[in-house]
Parts: sequence; C-alpha cells; structure tokens
Amino acid sequence: MNKKTIKDIDLKGKKVIVRVDFNIPLDDNQNITDDRRIQSALPTIRYILEQQPAKIILMSHLGRPKGEVIEKMRLAPAAKRLQELLSEEVLALDDCIGDKVKAAIDSSKARVILLENLRFHKEETKNDPEFAKQPAALAEIYVNDAFGSAHRAHASTEGITKYLPSVAGFLLEKEVTYLSKATLNPQKPFVVILGGAKVSDKIALIENLLPKADTFIIGGGMVYTFLKALGKNIGKSLLEADKIDTAKTVMAKAKEAGVRLALSKDFFIVQDFKDTQGGKVATDIPDGWEGVDIGPETIKEFKEILSAAKTIVWNGPVGVFEIDAFANGTRALAEHIASLKGVTSIVGGGDTAAAVAKFKMEAGMSHISTGGGASLELLEGKQLPGITALNDKTKESVSCEKSS
Repeated sequence: MNKKTIKDIDLKGKKVIVRVDFNIPLDDNQNITDDRRIQSALPTIRYILEQQPAKIILMSHLGRPKGEVIEKMRLAPAAKRLQELLSEEVLALDDCIGDKVKAAIDSSKARVILLENLRFHKEETKNDPEFAKQPAALAEIYVNDAFGSAHRAHASTEGITKYLPSVAGFLLEKEVTYLSKATLNPQKPFVVILGGAKVSDKIALIENLLPKADTFIIGGGMVYTFLKALGKNIGKSLLEADKIDTAKTVMAKAKEAGVRLALSKDFFIVQDFKDTQGGKVATDIPDGWEGVDIGPETIKEFKEILSAAKTIVWNGPVGVFEIDAFANGTRALAEHIASLKGVTSIVGGGDTAAAVAKFKMEAGMSHISTGGGASLELLEGKQLPGITALNDKTKESVSCEKSS
C-alpha cells in the first residue's frame, strides 16, 4: 500500500485522532453482541499508546441516526468494552464537536478518549468542510483505521484529511494488503466464491476479477438467475428476471477467457421457508418449490475445486445460513476452506463474515474483512475515498520498503 501508516510518523507527545469502526451490534439492553470491530482496532490503539502520545482521541459512527441524537445509538457501550480490553481508562464524551468537547479533552487525565457518535450530526455524512475542521482541531495527526467506512467520503474519513497529516492504521493497511493481493497479483489457481442474493450486486466484481480468476464458484440466491439463463427449472427460487441477459453475457465472457464457472448442480429445496423439516434434495426444482441451499453433489464438487486453489476470495454465503436447516452448504465450505494448508483465504465482510463466525471458523481463514461494502468495492477495482485521501509514501520510503 503506497500510503503512509502510523509507523511512518512521529506520534510522541502528539494528540492523535483516530477514525475507528465501532459500529457494533447491540441488544435491547445496550449489551454488545459482537465486539470483533473493537478487537480489530486494538493493535492500532495499543501501538499509538506505546509511542507515548499526548492523547488518543477515537471517533466512530454507530447505526444510522440521520443527524439526530438517538439514545440507543450512543457509543458508551463501546467505550466500556474498550476500557475492559485495554485495562486503561477510556473517557466517553457526549458529543464529538464543540468547546465543551475540547475543554473535556484538555482537562482529562485519561489518555484514551472516545467522541460521541459522529452521525448525530448530519454534516458528517454530507462531508461538510466546516464540520470536518472541528474534530481536526482536536489533534495534530489523523489516523484512519475504519476500513468499513473507507468507501464513504464523509467528514471523518475524507474531509478531515485536508487539515491534518493523515495516515493509515494497521487494520486499514491489512485490509488493503490482503484485498489488493487478490485483485492485483493472486497466486494461482485463484478461485472466487460468489453467493448472496443478487447477481446485480456482484456484476462489477465479476468483471474486475474475470481476467484474473481461474474458477468462479456460484451459489446462493444469485445462481438461480444463471440457471434460468441456461433454461433450467428453478421453481419459485429467487430470480432477477432483468439480469438473465447479464448472466448469459457473464457466461459467454468466462468461456471466452477460459475461466470455469461452477454453478450449483443440486439443491436443498423447500415449499415454505417456515417448514424447516419439509425440505429435500433435488437436481431439478419443480414449480412451487425454492432452493435454499446447495446440495451434497455440489458441496463435493466445490470442495474439490477449492482443494486445488492457492488463493480463495469468498463473497456471499451459498445458502440461507441464518436458518440452521439451510446452512449445511455454507458450513461445509467454511470448514473445508479453514482446513486447507498453503492457501490464502480472504473472506468478504458482511454476511460471509457472519457465516464464518457462526460456524467458528475464523481462525482458519487468512483474512476476514471488517467491511462488507468497502471490501466489495475494493474487489471491484474501485478507489476508496477514505484511502485515496491519506498521505502518500515518498518514493524513498517505498524503495526502502521494497529492499527491506
């Protein structure tokens, strides 16, 4: 990554403001149900603290309050959990801008301070320059470690970089390194697993990776549009009728490029989602039935393909994994990938990361992205504004990095 990181800048005695991604799930009692995003920020926070900064000021959004103060979207639970993990006081403030915030930071003996939800102010998502100047005025250095928000040109990800030296944290660097490895120079054979509901969500990714991949494995809801394009019976399975021609074009391009498209060949089907006991395996889906998972023959074929891979990118579950009765295919692939040796396995964020976590296979993956939308856009070959805005490394530092 040709961007400066926290290792390229002197942090000692400085006030450092860090954009983190503490957009964590909370239950009705404000208890955190999954703290992975806080855990992911710890290496950057701990490194900065080791450099003896004057203060480390953290900022994040939570949910979509749309410019209003929503009590259940306050970041106090994140501050409490971070304090437990760091074994150090974390001061949680009740706003993110203003004289009171600045005074609280200046007077506090705490080294770690968490500002209140940025999106309580509508100017954050509008990337308002005057708003961006206010958190910038609290510090001398800006660090972006919120990969999950790097695809948004918001005040705290892009606007603030105009007013402070701006570098990447370790999580952001790791995300870009792994995802760029897949998109720019993957070790072959390179296999891409695509699932999820819609073909339309994955078109740009397919077009970007088609010249680089050896095989695309296609499952999930999106496969039924491909099968329909081949004239197969799909019953009442999910279908994007307006994307049938797109599916035909993708298949033609793959054939021309010598890229294998491995489509689900058998399925677990049901007549009603609510009837988890009434499903069966079929190669042809009759009217009134719908596919909710891949079948045993497909699992066997997909596992054989994956066994030969050196690089795997997985974006989208291959079944309705949230329902245990329909999770067999996604679980089988997660367990198989986790068991492979000598392979770089990259899991896109969002539902795929949630599935891998559900089956407790995180430790077996090389990298699990913390950003669903951001990882998808990077795999599509897009520039992410929150990364583009950071300071470039000098030519000298790049050449030193290459020679080291």
